[in-house]
Amino acid sequence: MSNRPKLVGINHVALEVGDLDAALEFYGSLFDFKMRGRVPGMAFIDMGDQFIALAEGRVDGPDRRRHFGLVVDDSDAVRVALDAAGVELVGRRGINFRDPWGNFVQVVDYRDIQFLKTPQVLRGMGLDAIPKREAALRELREKGLA
Repeated sequence: MSNRPKLVGINHVALEVGDLDAALEFYGSLFDFKMRGRVPGMAFIDMGDQFIALAEGRVDGPDRRRHFGLVVDDSDAVRVALDAAGVELVGRRGINFRDPWGNFVQVVDYRDIQFLKTPQVLRGMGLDAIPKREAALRELREKGLA
């Protein structure tokens, strides 16, 4: 038994963007979200028990391989929103795109992955129970999580 601390999850992801208001408008055109808060140069997008911190001041070029994955309740709706916003998908598989500041974003459907929100968190987010698909349930069972 190790005495090292175990990783439990991710509290938040911080993204650098060039313009905070433009970033909120861009992400707001794709996703339904509530703000957790805002301070000069930063805005916080709520995701129940997690959040995304948008930090103004991106000066680097696009990320080549570094990316993060967002979990959504309806990946088909994301495809529609990306198309409506004129955002091009990147790669051949899945829903991957770059935001206007070069951040590489992958989108996955909650029903398809071994990621669980408690019923209380889902309720707090205004979501009903979202049933997992069989492949995700199998992964969860193999780890003793379902």
